[in-house]
Amino acid sequence: MVKSRLIVENQWLEIVMCVVIVLLMRVECYYVPITYLESAVAQGAVCLDGSPPAYHFDQGSGAGINNWLIHIEGGAWCNNATTCLAKRNTRLGSSKYMTKQYTFSGILSKLQKFNPDFYSWNRVKVRYCDGSSFTGDVEAVDPRTKLYYRGARVWRAIVNELLAKGMKNAQNVLLSGCSAGGLTAILHCDSFRALLPGAKVKCLSDAGFFINAKDLNGAPYIQQLFAQVVATHGSAKNLPASCTSKFSAGLCLFPQYAAQGMKTPLFLLNAAYDAWQVKNILAPGVADPHGTWHDCKADIKKCSSSQLQTMQGFRGEFLSALSSLGSSSSRGMFINSCYAHCQSGMQETWLRSDSPLLDGTSIAKAVGDWYFDRKAFQNIDCPFPCDKTCHNRVFE
Repeated sequence: MVKSRLIVENQWLEIVMCVVIVLLMRVECYYVPITYLESAVAQGAVCLDGSPPAYHFDQGSGAGINNWLIHIEGGAWCNNATTCLAKRNTRLGSSKYMTKQYTFSGILSKLQKFNPDFYSWNRVKVRYCDGSSFTGDVEAVDPRTKLYYRGARVWRAIVNELLAKGMKNAQNVLLSGCSAGGLTAILHCDSFRALLPGAKVKCLSDAGFFINAKDLNGAPYIQQLFAQVVATHGSAKNLPASCTSKFSAGLCLFPQYAAQGMKTPLFLLNAAYDAWQVKNILAPGVADPHGTWHDCKADIKKCSSSQLQTMQGFRGEFLSALSSLGSSSSRGMFINSCYAHCQSGMQETWLRSDSPLLDGTSIAKAVGDWYFDRKAFQNIDCPFPCDKTCHNRVFE
């Protein structure tokens, strides 16, 4: 009888311990409800399907009450009616399909332990639903497709909403984003800063430094795609004038051209072997019809020696594109040799005991030191596979 009771008690203890472990793990992140910007619809500032734009807002506290961190969601682009229709009935084209709660972790965390420099700030996640990195503005709506190309209007509406919520009185502001959102942070950085003349404004692009490189067959696949994005969305007028005065509008979606004339301090966080770029710029499906690169794109450890050599060449092109910006003491750089894409929004890569390091420094510390002018950080990793701190992505 006693033995039986001990077994039951031990089983309950195991269950309780499991629950405690789960709860402790969940402390790394938490959920923030969605806000729909219904008033934007009257301005024509809408997602691809005509639904209102949306964001998630977690109010700051204490010393961070007048500081703001804006983080823009990624999700690639659509370059014609067909690809935009494919996004239309998804979260990347309609707020109707967005999750009502968004996980805040990494750079969006409210916990000092996991986000020491920005945890008490007002933190905002801007949802992405226009397919143009918030650059589009076409008045006409095709009656056949019923698609709205209004990304630039959406951006202005959300920024105006945040200004009214108190951002107009901000002391410190960091505009950031991941992937297509990281590109947005670059393209809108200077104009955003102009709206906040009394604040210290800097911009962070995470996995947003897309390069103008040819694919495996020597075709300019990504250059053609970006040109089509600009044409479809009517983006030219909303791209940095410092770029469009020198280059074609299609080229000005590439940061290597768009960021050349930037005045606002910029931090570039990127993997030199960016997983999205390897899969979609270097080896897109059209350049690899027989799927020779399938396993390599899914897991860098499965790449053949010749494929790795090709990827080392791509890294060289990436670093060359970076150097085209010229030197700047106000710029920050954390370019690691991981097979990754977006490293600021996940706790495991932003700041944790096992997070990626460069020169012994985590991403969170590098960005914080740069933002607060404590220490410059412009580091580029050695070539793959030298970095043992990487969290390399593996795709199914």
